[in-house]
Amino acid sequence: MASVMALTTDGSDTGLKGEALEALAGRMRGTLLTPAADGYDGARAIWNGMIDRKPAIIGRCWGTADVKACVEFAREHDLLVSVRGGGHNFGGKCVVEGGFMIDLADMRSTHVDPARLRARAGGGAKWIDFDTETQAFGLATTGGTVGDTGIAGLTLGGGIGWLGGRYGLACDNLASANVVLADGRVVTASADENDDLFWGLRGGSGNFGVVTSFEYQVHPVPLVLAGPVFHPFPAAAGVLNFYSEFSSDTPDELNTGAALLHTPEGMPVAGIIGCWNGPHDAGEQAVRPMREFGPPVVDELQPMPYGAIQSALDPMLPVGNRYYSKGHLIGRVTEELVAVMVDHYQRVPTPGSVAIVQQLGNAAKRVDSAATAFSHRHADYELTILANWTDPADDERCIRWVRELYDAAEPFGIGHYVNSLIDDMSVESAYQPDTLRRLESLKAKYDPTNFFRMNPNIPPSS
Repeated sequence: MASVMALTTDGSDTGLKGEALEALAGRMRGTLLTPAADGYDGARAIWNGMIDRKPAIIGRCWGTADVKACVEFAREHDLLVSVRGGGHNFGGKCVVEGGFMIDLADMRSTHVDPARLRARAGGGAKWIDFDTETQAFGLATTGGTVGDTGIAGLTLGGGIGWLGGRYGLACDNLASANVVLADGRVVTASADENDDLFWGLRGGSGNFGVVTSFEYQVHPVPLVLAGPVFHPFPAAAGVLNFYSEFSSDTPDELNTGAALLHTPEGMPVAGIIGCWNGPHDAGEQAVRPMREFGPPVVDELQPMPYGAIQSALDPMLPVGNRYYSKGHLIGRVTEELVAVMVDHYQRVPTPGSVAIVQQLGNAAKRVDSAATAFSHRHADYELTILANWTDPADDERCIRWVRELYDAAEPFGIGHYVNSLIDDMSVESAYQPDTLRRLESLKAKYDPTNFFRMNPNIPPSS
């Protein structure tokens, strides 16, 4: 293996001899890739086609032992490290320019224990992997809204999803995690073991180590009643104001979102999407106002497997498109916010771009704000502004549209979702002050040198 130059934690370059790289490769069951290797370009590509970074080394890990070897090698050579889980990431911090990317993309297996209502998945798994296996047993847990999303990033940042009304966030369903720490130790974090680390993993993002496997509590989730209703765009303000009132008092079984978007045929519409997880007859009663308001021009609410609603948005967000997104956690969807959203969406740059509000869910809000590192339990919704395009010539106008709507919506924001942090959005805004101080202390205990810094970074307290 040829020698390479790699970036260190202080920003300087260091030479890594071929012999040292060969020795690391010999410790791994997976593959060590440098820029000259076959498969390198595929390995560095992630879901967001805007990200075009070139790590000096990529460690394609097959298990915890591989991750441990990569961490120890990086520490020995003081390399700047990033960690890739599922790779569904707007900012692309999982791919480090010139450094060492520890890649868990091959660690996607999921094992379900239906008797214990538990499922364990590798740190590179995506929700489509997890849902496929758990749904074979009629089980599920809260897991985002797009099947291609990685379980690791979503869970470590909190994890808003369709089952949040009844079962809380993804992090609320985490039962334990296996973690490779910055010093190379492998530990388990749970309520009974390293409970302080377990607290920090549930909302503190990737600051404390590499989680190589996640064990979740899963729940019986057979068919759900789910899908969207669409209204013509001229009715958008009325639709969103109706949604504000309707969603302010939903039962636990129902989680909802509302969006300004385009249909696959290119027509701008206002949509409301719901997912009812409970008895069908009661669900029909709960969603009746969605069917009757307007009425909608399209009504696709219907019984379906949970996995179907989880992957319903995937065709709108294909791998390799260019994406840029910002957002706010908000309280009530006010008439003033609705007016801002509708006004700006009239100038949307591409048909694939959307503005969405989604409920956190009743159960997610009932968790004490100090119980996990996800502390913005007072928020009712997340507003996500997403530009989606394919031509690099559109970069400037698409990014500008997102930023303009984000700025206009800022007066309605009450914090940020750590999984949505990008650009100049401060990590402090993702946490309550007491939570942030506790996270800084936890960082000082588990990662005092800030080895894991390619993330929504929380520096260790001094």
